[in-house]
Amino acid sequence: MDYYLSVITFTFVAGITPGPNNMMLLASGLNHGIRKSIPHYLGICIGFPVMVAVMGFGLGALFKEYPSIYIYIKVSGIIYLLYLAWKIGNAGNPNASSRIRQPLTFIQAAAFQWLNPKAWVIAVGALAAFTAPDNMVQTVATVIFVYFVMGFICMAFWLKLGEGLQLFLQSGKRLQSFNIAMALLLALSVVPMAITG
Repeated sequence: MDYYLSVITFTFVAGITPGPNNMMLLASGLNHGIRKSIPHYLGICIGFPVMVAVMGFGLGALFKEYPSIYIYIKVSGIIYLLYLAWKIGNAGNPNASSRIRQPLTFIQAAAFQWLNPKAWVIAVGALAAFTAPDNMVQTVATVIFVYFVMGFICMAFWLKLGEGLQLFLQSGKRLQSFNIAMALLLALSVVPMAITG
C-alpha cells in the first residue's frame, strides 16, 4: 500500500506543479476556452503516459547505449519551447495569423512530450524510483496507469484555471499582457535545461 501511495503522491506533485504543459494549458484555456483546448489536453494526458511506456519498456536502454541522443532531444526541445512561447505571446494578438492563434492539436501536444524537459525529468524519476527489475512489467504498468489518471486530474485543473481567468482578463490589453508574461515564463523554463549538461 505504501508503494502505491508513494507513486500517487509523486505523480500528483509532478503533474500539478508549474511546467511547460501546465503553462500552455493555462494559456490555451484562457485564449480558447475548454472546448477548443480539449485536443491539446488529451494530447498531454495520453501522450505523456505513452512516452513513459516507451521509456519503461526499452527506450531507456537505447539512451544508455547512445547518450548523445539526449543532446539532440535537448536542443530540439529548447527550440520548440521557444517557438511555443512565441505562439503563446501572440495568441491574443489580433494582428497575428489565425494559424498562430490556434490551440495545439492532439498530435502536437502528444509529440511535445518528447521535447518537454519537465516530462523527461519526471518520467525518468518515476521509472527509477518506482520500478523493480524483478517485477518490471507490473511496476512500469503501475507508473503508467497512475500517470494516466493523474494527468487527467492535474491538467484539467490548469485548463479550468485558464478558462476562469477569462473573467478577469477580458480586455484585449490585459489579455495580451498576460499572454506575453506566460510566453516569457515558458521561455525562461528552458534556461535550466540549456545550462545543464
